[in-house]
Amino acid sequence: LSGGQQQRVAIARALITSPAVVFADEPTGALDSRAGHELLNYLQRTSLELDQTIVMVTHDANAAAFAGRTVLLSDGRIVADLAGPSTADIQAATAKLGA
Repeated sequence: LSGGQQQRVAIARALITSPAVVFADEPTGALDSRAGHELLNYLQRTSLELDQTIVMVTHDANAAAFAGRTVLLSDGRIVADLAGPSTADIQAATAKLGA
């Protein structure tokens, strides 16, 4: 299986039981942009419909913007806590870390 196919299988296995909490480490990393966008839409929709919590680790501001809450970490410490941020909000907060 390709990396993207393996990613899809892992996601399906994680979601099949409708868990209360889903942990996702770079869930779109091995997917093309269209498939990644579809996955993020699906996670967002099912989290609302099934009252799930999605804990996602990502370096992708576009992916993080799908979250209702985004927490930025630097050196193991919380440096920003954003409610319902846009991609631009996340990029601006991330840029401040490098300043």
